[in-house]
Amino acid sequence: MTDLPGYPSRRSFLKASAAGVAIAGVAGTAQAEATPQAIPLEAYEPAYFTPEEWQFILAATARLIPSEGNGPGAIETRVPVFIDLQLADDYGRADDWYMMGPHDPTAGADRGWQTPLNPAQLYRQAIPAFNAWCEAQYGKAFAVLDTAQQDAALTALQKGDADLGDELKIFFATLLANTKEGYFADPMYGGNHGMQAWVYIGFPGARAAYREWPTRHNIKYPLGPVSIKGERA
Repeated sequence: MTDLPGYPSRRSFLKASAAGVAIAGVAGTAQAEATPQAIPLEAYEPAYFTPEEWQFILAATARLIPSEGNGPGAIETRVPVFIDLQLADDYGRADDWYMMGPHDPTAGADRGWQTPLNPAQLYRQAIPAFNAWCEAQYGKAFAVLDTAQQDAALTALQKGDADLGDELKIFFATLLANTKEGYFADPMYGGNHGMQAWVYIGFPGARAAYREWPTRHNIKYPLGPVSIKGERA
């Protein structure tokens, strides 16, 4: 990840995020398991996103976790596929969330989801709103800006300088959280392709026999990760 104002360094960002994402809730597996893992990303047909939205997600996640650096980026790990599948499933619909009002957009993050929109609706409304802001600011939609402009636009979105309105205020935080989740989730959910993120941070994955290792400090774990399905990196 680039060291933009308000952004942590790539390595600290990824390692600090791993523990929290490992226990984060994810959508049901039926849709994710139906995704052919061998299909190249450029040939993937989104389950939820429109073509314009898909181009935005590809570009935005590529800047949040760039390909350049000493580890895999969001594109290599297929983070966009993860987000698409989540929005097409019960997470996107907020099926098991409490969504009744009142909603207070000024409330802190500890107050939970403060918009009447479910995650799928949030993305659907926020992407064109942010593209419109980019067009007014730079003359182009986000996906076709150069990387420096994309970084500046995302920073403005993060800081609230790109004001999309109260209902869409949490869009950047949601996009960033979903990007982290897609990077670290089990590959069966569409992201973390080839368990590349787990290899990068040294996470063992779903290994059954790991009980003796948490107490072994400063000793590198010698085995690669294993997915829930038993695949090995």
